[in-house]
Amino acid sequence: MKSFGYAAHSVGSPLEPFSFERRALRDNDVAMDILYCGVCHSDLHYVKDDWAKTVYPCVPGHEIIGRVTEVGSGVSKHKIGDIVAVGCMVDSCQECDQCKKDHEQYCREGATGTYNAPDRQTGDLTQGGYSNNLIAREEFVLSVPEGLDISKAAPLLCAGITTYSPLREWNVGPGSRVGVVGMGGLGHMAIKLAHAMGAIVTVISRSPNKQKDAEDLGAHNFLVSKDAEQMASYANGFDLIIDTVPVKHDINPYLPLLDIDGTLCLVGQIGPLEELTTPFMIRGRRRVAGSIIGGIKETQECLDFCARFGIHPEVEMINIQDINTAYERLERSDVHYRFVIDMKSLQA
Repeated sequence: MKSFGYAAHSVGSPLEPFSFERRALRDNDVAMDILYCGVCHSDLHYVKDDWAKTVYPCVPGHEIIGRVTEVGSGVSKHKIGDIVAVGCMVDSCQECDQCKKDHEQYCREGATGTYNAPDRQTGDLTQGGYSNNLIAREEFVLSVPEGLDISKAAPLLCAGITTYSPLREWNVGPGSRVGVVGMGGLGHMAIKLAHAMGAIVTVISRSPNKQKDAEDLGAHNFLVSKDAEQMASYANGFDLIIDTVPVKHDINPYLPLLDIDGTLCLVGQIGPLEELTTPFMIRGRRRVAGSIIGGIKETQECLDFCARFGIHPEVEMINIQDINTAYERLERSDVHYRFVIDMKSLQA
């Protein structure tokens, strides 16, 4: 399948137009034209090779909304014309204990990423959603429910499920006390989702500047982490803290905020943190955990939940030609709160 999109060709190079070929359609595959693609902070990490594993050329993009154009002979869940979605994975072994538990993101053999990963059969590099089309295994293609605005829904495939999954894992519901550290692409979704689940939501931020935005998104309280008096007043005040900060930082100040058996879940930073001290963990059986996206079943649940409660990410629509400027803005946190690329612009 002839494809074109925008790719990075080396560390530090800007994304630029790129023509390539996708593999032929298999019996269990779905092909789609891409309508919208979200811009994730991990896209920026991959383009810059921050995790020392990028293979170039790299076409990023794993928050994808598309329209089905072709299906393999064995496909039964989707048909031509359907509006569908693809997130961070396009394949997994489907046989290990984690895949059988619907936790494909923890596949023992490693899930196949939507971009910059070897195809399980051919070994060819997968390329992502900053392009005109995509092919994915049927099991990894999600249905977009009625009620979702497809121009805004793309970030639910990563930012949405990345925060939805730990909220579900730690049984957040009415009355749960949830703190959210960081109010960017991930954090603003954590606020909306926890609020819809009935939780008492508190945003924890270094500055009071985002208080009104936090309240508009559904937060009940706002805690300034640099204010020692405020921090002390929230001791033992949370059942769960979702930490969405995507860079190295100090989590020690948040540990006393957890109640006995409370959990701080890291979903933003993949890499080093400041040195961790353990007294508050030991004295309160508190936990520091991590979580990455969700399985396909849970991701569909997230989409359905958002449709039911009318939850959409706050997005700024851009053209693909503006992607390098968007990356510059993303690096300085100048986005409110997620970029989405209108892929019609690729035709220009």
